[in-house]
Amino acid sequence: MTLTKADIIEAVQTETGLPKNKSADVVESLLEIVKSALERGEDVLVRGFGKFCVNQKAERRARNFATGEDLMLAPRRVVRFKCSSKLKERVNNR
Repeated sequence: MTLTKADIIEAVQTETGLPKNKSADVVESLLEIVKSALERGEDVLVRGFGKFCVNQKAERRARNFATGEDLMLAPRRVVRFKCSSKLKERVNNR
């Protein structure tokens, strides 16, 4: 089962007692702050949860296996997530 944004909004509403529209605003604001920071190339650290990092990938050679054609992939930025040790322990029930 997947946790969706709607599920998160409902959980925030339940935990805080805020109305649903205010809970949605809080969740949307949080996600926009995280997205903006990542766009600027900044890392986002949430203690006890993990760290979102922006890494630069260099141009590289690739192959289309369907056609056998060689091509060059442009340099790009990717978002990586490294979970904290506390989160690892909770996921693994330790």
